Amino acid sequence: MTVNRHYQIIALTFPLLLSGCGTLPGGGSSFFTRQDSAPSQPVDLSHVTDAVPRVEPHSRYGNPDSYVVFGKRYYVKKSSLNHVERGIASWYGTKFHGKRTSSGEPYDMLAMTAAHKSLPLPTYAEVTNLTNGRTIIVKINDRGPFKKNRIIDLSYAAAVKLGIDKAGTGLVEVRTIDPSAPSPTAQRATQGDESLKPPPQTQPTIAKSTPPSQANKLKRIVPGQPVGIYLQVGAFGDRLNAENLRARIRDIETLPAAKVNVTKGVKAEMSIFRVRIGPIDNVHEADQLIKRLAKLGIENPHVIIN
Repeated sequence: MTVNRHYQIIALTFPLLLSGCGTLPGGGSSFFTRQDSAPSQPVDLSHVTDAVPRVEPHSRYGNPDSYVVFGKRYYVKKSSLNHVERGIASWYGTKFHGKRTSSGEPYDMLAMTAAHKSLPLPTYAEVTNLTNGRTIIVKINDRGPFKKNRIIDLSYAAAVKLGIDKAGTGLVEVRTIDPSAPSPTAQRATQGDESLKPPPQTQPTIAKSTPPSQANKLKRIVPGQPVGIYLQVGAFGDRLNAENLRARIRDIETLPAAKVNVTKGVKAEMSIFRVRIGPIDNVHEADQLIKRLAKLGIENPHVIIN
């Protein structure tokens, strides 16, 4: 769980957000000073099952072309089809329980829901914990998280099912589901909760709605096997520029030389040289490194999980 990372976008705030003058709910910035937490008493979640994907129209609320939070503009996708990403997940709990989500639905921390910055509301997605192999299905009905380098904010129940509630964060893959043609993995949502069973030792299933070209953009990861966190701090068409940034980082950061690398790739049939730092041991270390880099003028690194 993280603090200062979640923001409710409701119908009344849309005009303000779109103008770049959004106000914060519940009394301005003090709204974010209240600590979020898990329920004060143990909760039995054994009866809570995965969200069941179904065809729904986009919500009247929560789907503007773009919106602004903390001075940054976010753009909402027109479609959720074939969206696959990996990164860091967080969760939110009692602080927002019962409050209105960006889609207009009340937030229920004991339901299998989530928040995302750009996917249309609602969207159904399969979320896999890349560390322990657990997989869940959630309904994305809210906006967030707005803490840097977080890709999805899970409900408390979803975080427990995925096994990230105690750590507060986890390394995940988010793969959207086409409700009109759900993947075999998605169909388990109608057969009871299996999120706590050991994962099969096979390659992850590719959703039928995901064409090979999209699925192959990410190197396959067998859930439960060791994964690494990397920060991509730059990408250049000229290798010399990449090497210069690598040298600069080594000069200003006390990092082992082996942890700052230039890798060559191909994008749009052109060579591209990426500067990456890693592997990094954990999310906390990555967050601290991002803060130090920002103070040195190296901002907005991209988190890579592989």
